[in-house]
Amino acid sequence: MEHNQNNWLQTSWILNEGAQRIFVELKFTLRDCNSLPGGLGTCKETFNVYFFESDEEEDRDVRESQYSKIDTIAADESFTELDLGDRVMKLNTELRDVGPLTRKGFYLAFQDVGACIALVSVRVFYKKCPSAVRNLVLFPDTVTGADSSQLLEVSGTCVNNSMAEDLPRMHCSAEGEWLVPIGKCVCQAGYEEVNDTCQVCQPGFFRSSVQSLSCSKCPPYSYTKLEASTACQCEDDYYRMETDPPNMACTKPPSAPRNAISNVNETSVLLEWVGPEETGGRKDVRYNILCRKMAADWSRYEECGGQVRYLPQRQGLRNSSVMVADLLAHTNYTFLVEAVNGVSHLTSLPRPSVSLNVTTNQAAPSPVSVVRKGKTAKNSIAVSWLEPDRPNGIILEYEIKYFEKDQETSYTIIKSRETQVLADGLKPSCVYVFQIRARTSAGYGGFSRRFEFQTSPFLVAASSDQSQAPIVAVSVIVGVILLALVTGFLLSGRRCGYSKAKQDPDEEKMHFHNGHIKFSGIRTYIDPHTYEDPNQAVHEFAKEIDVSCITIERVIGAGEFGEVCSGPLRLPGKREVLVAIKTLKAGYTDKQRREFLGEASIMGQFDHPNIIHLEGVVTKSKPVMIITEYMENGSLDTFLKKNDGQFTVIQLVGMLRGIASGMRYLSDMGYVHRDLAARNILVNSNLVCKVSDFGLSRVLEDDPEAAYTTRGGKIPIRWTAPEAISFRKFTSASDVWSYGIVMWEVMSYGERPYWEMSNQDVIKAVEDSYRLPGPMDCPAALYQLMMDCWQDERSSRPRFEEIVCLLDKLIRNPCSLKALINSSKRSSNLLVEYGAIESNIYRSVGEWLEAIKMGRYTELFMESGYTTLEVVTQMTSDDLRRVGVTLAGHQKKIISSIQETRVQMMNAPVQI
Repeated sequence: MEHNQNNWLQTSWILNEGAQRIFVELKFTLRDCNSLPGGLGTCKETFNVYFFESDEEEDRDVRESQYSKIDTIAADESFTELDLGDRVMKLNTELRDVGPLTRKGFYLAFQDVGACIALVSVRVFYKKCPSAVRNLVLFPDTVTGADSSQLLEVSGTCVNNSMAEDLPRMHCSAEGEWLVPIGKCVCQAGYEEVNDTCQVCQPGFFRSSVQSLSCSKCPPYSYTKLEASTACQCEDDYYRMETDPPNMACTKPPSAPRNAISNVNETSVLLEWVGPEETGGRKDVRYNILCRKMAADWSRYEECGGQVRYLPQRQGLRNSSVMVADLLAHTNYTFLVEAVNGVSHLTSLPRPSVSLNVTTNQAAPSPVSVVRKGKTAKNSIAVSWLEPDRPNGIILEYEIKYFEKDQETSYTIIKSRETQVLADGLKPSCVYVFQIRARTSAGYGGFSRRFEFQTSPFLVAASSDQSQAPIVAVSVIVGVILLALVTGFLLSGRRCGYSKAKQDPDEEKMHFHNGHIKFSGIRTYIDPHTYEDPNQAVHEFAKEIDVSCITIERVIGAGEFGEVCSGPLRLPGKREVLVAIKTLKAGYTDKQRREFLGEASIMGQFDHPNIIHLEGVVTKSKPVMIITEYMENGSLDTFLKKNDGQFTVIQLVGMLRGIASGMRYLSDMGYVHRDLAARNILVNSNLVCKVSDFGLSRVLEDDPEAAYTTRGGKIPIRWTAPEAISFRKFTSASDVWSYGIVMWEVMSYGERPYWEMSNQDVIKAVEDSYRLPGPMDCPAALYQLMMDCWQDERSSRPRFEEIVCLLDKLIRNPCSLKALINSSKRSSNLLVEYGAIESNIYRSVGEWLEAIKMGRYTELFMESGYTTLEVVTQMTSDDLRRVGVTLAGHQKKIISSIQETRVQMMNAPVQI
């Protein structure tokens, strides 16, 4: 109520606790000056707020000049006298901030210059960002900055058992709020994040790296007994590679491969197997091949050595098959097929494997590599050579081929059992090319490379007529003697015996050139029916076995003459072997006994791995028996029907190759089988096929419709060549026809040729040039070979030697078997016509020759320089003979196609 009011109120010293900016909140009431009585002019409705900074508390009086003014405070609401009567007080709240502060503490002061005011409360505070954990980062309490817009950068620390590459940061705003964090911490391995903390992984769980989200349960076949584990330990007999992720189950080596089989092809073996039943939990299963061979002393096995080749490789095989080549002939081998995976090297246990015992066959000898020239005269050259590096058996003879240089189409072939020969009747001063090859019971090897030798020059003496007279006389005498010897040989051949059936004329010709034999068919087979006493033939070709050495254990079938049994054969000084025993039933006639033993007389003359082996006969006691090797899988047709679709194409081709090899041997022996069919092929446990059933007079099948009876006996119509049906002309060429039917049976898994057609329908269909269609999924190369075997003209059919060569090429190059016959394009008829070639312009010489079924000559054309169709169209018959096409039928067919191709090329439109 007085004039010149100046009233002060001061706080005690306030410690600012490091805050640079403080806030002052005032709550007060203020009376409206108009409500005061008397209307005094000194009444005010505001008051002032001041502050004073100091580093320590001090007693002092109010000195207005030392204070800094914060603000003048005015009331939003004021009260009146009426409000006092109602005891209603209107409270005002005002907030002011002060800063920046630089001392440890401060005083606040309030100045009243005449207001009616009641200061209810004064709250002094500062703002801070409270302690917080974000992303496993602990950020401490942080006082805000002095400026209202300032952001403070605060570094955090990782909580226990966590870590960070870079120190995480977060900003504290002026309002005491944390803004978006930068960076984070992650729990160490063996710990996981739970509610912003890192908790330890319990036993049985692990966390291998900071990248993992959480603790994981130990994978299968592993465990951990400790806390904070970063990896689990594998159980016994289980392992983990260093490169395996820790969350991968522990694994173990695989089990052994299964169902291993071998297919012997002379000195090569195709091994195939099925993968292990248990892979150990891994997908990286590979296979290793271990090869051991029987030592020379037969007392132990030794390593095969580096000369053996493995295709594609010996170790780390991904596929379940391998071709082992360059083995020794007639040698016992043991192959171990190991299954390994990524952890096999971590165990000390033996690696699981499957074993195969294999005996290689007789193989053709390797080429002769060394040929030397001996004494040379004007009309002769003496040649000698070394035995092949790998004879693969006993060398039966050598074939020497020679011709004038640049006259390759006219050559002379002579044979010798020695490693030297004298080639005479030559031209003086002429260069001759010599090539030599060896023959074993497995056939001929390849020719040696060419060796060129020149005869001496021709010299004429003055008294040539007189000097030559004695030589001429001697030559005449020698010629007469040779003629007598040849005549005697031919006559003795007629007296001693002849082949089972007449051979193809092309196979029996003797070619003479300058008085020398160019080629001569050699017969080694003797027909036992030419013997007056059949017992003589049996005892000459078959060994008599004492019946006490044989034990019949079980009956495995029935034959025409009696039961077929099996049992062990125990010969003195030899190991026991399981054999098949054919018995002659009681009450037989003399004719039946001759026919029964006749097959043994035939079989005993053969020795080949693909011909059923005769152990011997029992004729001196009853029952009369024929003892042969035992073939575990029985006849081929029945075996294929039982295992329909179970073999790979390579395995089927291997079977066909074995049959062809056996037939090649019979053909070279001069023997014609006449009843080649899948039912007469036997199969052993290694899938080796062997030709059997050499009886001459027998029931061919249980089905009476299977054979067509003619005046000459019964003929298996479905397997027999047309000329053999019509004219009983049985030759090796007719056996080739039958072989084509066997190929069809094999590729169709024992299906009946021509299905349910009658024999008469089959004869008519074949005469009309219809042929069996290709079996389902049959490679085109094999079906083409079948079609070649079924040529009407027997001279156009391939020889068994050519068939074996082709099958060897297919086996060495499995990719050639991938092209299959397109079944959707087959004719709707049961049979496919084998007729004219479609008109076409071919892209290469090889493609053209294949189209006209003359693909066998492709290499000869290429070697002779006929590499383009333009050059081929200019060829003549003489050119074909020089290339090596010697068969008249083939020449005619090629010349006809050349003429057609020439016309097509002339009429072909030009493409721009």
